[in-house]
Amino acid sequence: MIVEYDGTNYAGWQRQKNALAVQQVLEETLEKLTGEAVVLHGASRTDAGVHALGQSAHFDTQSRIPGEKFCYALNALLPHDIRVTASEDASPDFHARFSTKGKRYRYLFWDAPHAGALNRNTHAHSIYRLDEKRMQAEADALIGTHDFAAFAASGSVVKDTVRTIWKAEVTRSGHEVMLIVEGSGFLYNMVRIIAGTLRDVGSGKLEPGALKKAIETGDRLDLGVTAPAHGLTLMEVFY
Repeated sequence: MIVEYDGTNYAGWQRQKNALAVQQVLEETLEKLTGEAVVLHGASRTDAGVHALGQSAHFDTQSRIPGEKFCYALNALLPHDIRVTASEDASPDFHARFSTKGKRYRYLFWDAPHAGALNRNTHAHSIYRLDEKRMQAEADALIGTHDFAAFAASGSVVKDTVRTIWKAEVTRSGHEVMLIVEGSGFLYNMVRIIAGTLRDVGSGKLEPGALKKAIETGDRLDLGVTAPAHGLTLMEVFY
């Protein structure tokens, strides 16, 4: 399934003990449809407040509902901020998380004297004008295969911090500054740390070369502040 959701009201994708998550809502809805205790596997464990246009997920079922019809049946029962945009039968060896080849993320900034009313849940506000050309020059350092140890949030327990980034693009449309990042995979909070660092370089808070230096030193202190969750959207998962 391809899942789209507004993450504003959820504690992220992964089911939580003390808060409502997107996975829980989908699993409970699938149980209503199939009569089975369904376990849903997502490609990305997006954080609280993070959105998705192209989250991928799979589940096993004995239901006789055709694969391509699940999206219609689910959307009739799901809340308005979660939608299954496509569904189909998958091969038995497919796994939404472990079969991935890469992901595309988008981060949106709104650089204006005042925060927007309509985009408050999708854009991180910057009162400072951001220099998108300076940000793009900074982002170029990400391209390639590097050890991104400095880009992992504290508490991350992943052993391998080497990732390959093949696209890092910064563009502007009016007050909207958009970052698109594509790569083989991302560490916990990695895209938000990249976005926050680019914002700080674009506003003049950080000197250019911060990303390159952090890749070389592995030191989180060489980077900027982690950008807010609500500016981030998982756009697509590649297989």
